[in-house]
Amino acid sequence: MVKDLKTNEFKEKVLNSNKPVLVDFWAAWCGPCRMLSPAVDSVSEQVAGAEFYKVNVDEEPELAREFSIMSIPTLIVFKNGGIFDQSVGVIPEAAIKELVERAI
Repeated sequence: MVKDLKTNEFKEKVLNSNKPVLVDFWAAWCGPCRMLSPAVDSVSEQVAGAEFYKVNVDEEPELAREFSIMSIPTLIVFKNGGIFDQSVGVIPEAAIKELVERAI
């Protein structure tokens, strides 16, 4: 399941996680974000051993700035407190799954 993430939770739930974490940076007005969202949701149900979060860049602009989010959707996989891999734009569900599984 993909959960919403707020700035004040980021360090605890992402950077301090002992599991890989995929964070989907998105916005409600973004068509490609809405296209990608069901694939992220599906992967979150298929892959054990990772956490999945969404960050609305309009509601959490400081996180978007901190990670230099210039285009959305952006997926970032964090592992051991740092960025492991990332992807910008709409990608197929299989590519999302691979992105996460490489970090496990």
